[in-house]
Amino acid sequence: MKFKLILAPVKPHKTDPIVDAAKAAGATGATIIHGRGTGIREALTFFGLALEDQTDIVMFLLEEHLVDPVLSAIHEAGEFLKPGTGIALVLPVEKAIGLESQIDKFKEEIRDKYL
Repeated sequence: MKFKLILAPVKPHKTDPIVDAAKAAGATGATIIHGRGTGIREALTFFGLALEDQTDIVMFLLEEHLVDPVLSAIHEAGEFLKPGTGIALVLPVEKAIGLESQIDKFKEEIRDKYL
């Protein structure tokens, strides 16, 4: 099986809708890392310094065939067409371990899809 990783740095209020939409599109789960970020539309403090925004990095490890529907779902749920809401990118995964508990679900999805 081939896997890909979707990384989506988003505003914290968008995290739950994005995870819910991704699960509805076939993702089995997500990992969320809290962080800070800056962008083209930085807020300035009264000293003229840039204020770093809170950001959640939502990670989805997906079987390759699920990437497009999940990416589409998080694009809509995250309202990525609005400026400053977030982005998403897809990276190839060379190897992955620890997925044995989900292998039966993957096999079932493939059986349902192709048989």
